[in-house]
Amino acid sequence: MSDDSSMPTDAVAVVGMALRVPGADTPEQFWQNVRDGVESIRFFTDEELLAAGVAAQDLADPAYVAGVGESSYLQHNLLAHEGLVERIGAFQSALGNDKDFMPTRVSYKLDLRGPSVSVQTGCSTSLVAVHMAAQALVNGECDVALAGGATVNALQELGYRYEEGGVLSPDGHCRAFADDAGGAVPASGAGVVVLKRLDSALADGDVIHAVIRGTAINNDGSRKVGFTAPSIEGQADAVAEALSVADVDPATVTYVEAHGTGTRMGDPIEVAALHHAFGDTGADHRCALGSVKTNIGHLDTAAGVIGLIKATLALRARELPPSLHCDSPNPGLALTDGPFYVNTELTPWQGDVLRAGVSSFGIGGTNAHVILEQAPQRPPAGPGRGRQVLPLSAATPTALDTAAAELAAHLRERPQERLDDVAYTLQCGRRTLPYR
Repeated sequence: MSDDSSMPTDAVAVVGMALRVPGADTPEQFWQNVRDGVESIRFFTDEELLAAGVAAQDLADPAYVAGVGESSYLQHNLLAHEGLVERIGAFQSALGNDKDFMPTRVSYKLDLRGPSVSVQTGCSTSLVAVHMAAQALVNGECDVALAGGATVNALQELGYRYEEGGVLSPDGHCRAFADDAGGAVPASGAGVVVLKRLDSALADGDVIHAVIRGTAINNDGSRKVGFTAPSIEGQADAVAEALSVADVDPATVTYVEAHGTGTRMGDPIEVAALHHAFGDTGADHRCALGSVKTNIGHLDTAAGVIGLIKATLALRARELPPSLHCDSPNPGLALTDGPFYVNTELTPWQGDVLRAGVSSFGIGGTNAHVILEQAPQRPPAGPGRGRQVLPLSAATPTALDTAAAELAAHLRERPQERLDDVAYTLQCGRRTLPYR
C-alpha cells in the first residue's frame, strides 16, 4: 500500500454537503455543536408526553424512556384522518410517502438523468448510497451524484420501551465505547453529499471539502451468532477492502468515525474488527475513535452520511472533535493492545496528510466503510474583479427579503468562501423570478 499523498485515479471529491439534524440545520451549525461537545438530544417533560397521548402508567414504568418512535408518517398522519387518503387517492398517497419514490422524485424535480436508486440496508443505508454513487461516477454513469439518507419520525413526542440487551439506551444517552454503554437513542435527521470525480472537480474549480479515496461494502453472511448480531469478520473485511481500494497504509489513518451504537456487544466487536483490519501499524501509530451518535442520537438510515459529513468537517478544520459520555472506556475494547483510543476532548489534528475512516453497519449485516482524505490545497485565486454582482430574485417581496437575509447569513458563516464563486452560482444557477 502507498503512504504518500498521490491520489488513485478513481478518487471522488465531496463538493457539497447539506443536513438537518437535532440542533443544526447547516453543516456549520452542526460542526460548531460537534466540536463544542454539545449533546442535542431532547428530553420531553411529562406534561408534553401526556399531551401527546402517552399513558400515565407508561410514564411510571422505569423501562420507558423519553425519545422518538418509529417512522410512521403515512400511518399516523394520513391514514388516521378519515377520508383523507380517499380524497387524495391511495396511489398518490403512496407516491408521496413510499421511500422507493424519493430518489426518483428528486431526479424529476432537478432534471437528473443518471442512475436514480433507492438503497435500503438498514442503518448502513446512506453510506452504502455513497459507495454506489462513487461507483456510478467512476463507471461514467453520471458526472455529479447526490447521495444521502433521511429518517423522519412522525411520533416525535412519544418514547420507547427499554429492553435489556437491546439496541436502545436505558436513559436517553448514547455512551459509545463506554463501560456503562447501554445503547443508542433514535432520532430524526437527513443529510446529503454532492460528489464528483476528483479530476473533474479540480478542472471545474469546485470547492472540495474532502476526497473519498476508497469505499467498500459487504455482508456478514452467517458469520455471527444471530441475524441482528454484528460480525468481527464481516466488518473487518469491509474495512480492509476499503483500505485496499484506497491504496493507503492503515498507519496513515488517524481517525475513525465509528458506527458506535454504544452497546455492550457491538462496541467491542467493532473495535476488534478495526484491530483485525489495520493489523500491526507500529508503536507510534495512534488512531482516534468517535461517534456522532453521542451528540445527536442514531439517525438510522441517515446515520452513515451524517458520520461522513462529520469526518469531512473535521478534516477541513484539522480538528478531532470529542466523543461524549466515555469517561471510562469498556475494558472489552482492548484499547491498550493497539493504536485506537476514544477521543474525548477537542484537539488539533496533527499530520502532513490527514486521513479518516467512516463506518456504518446495518442490522442484517450490510457493512460499509469509506476512506477519506483531506482536500488538496486549492490554488490561490487570481485578482479577479474588485466587486461582484450578487443577483437575487423571488416570487414575493417577503421571499426576496428572506433570500437576502439568508445570503447574508451564509456569507457571514463562511468567510473563507470566494465571492466570485457565490456570484457565479447566483448568476448562472438560479432562474429569474418577478421580484429582483
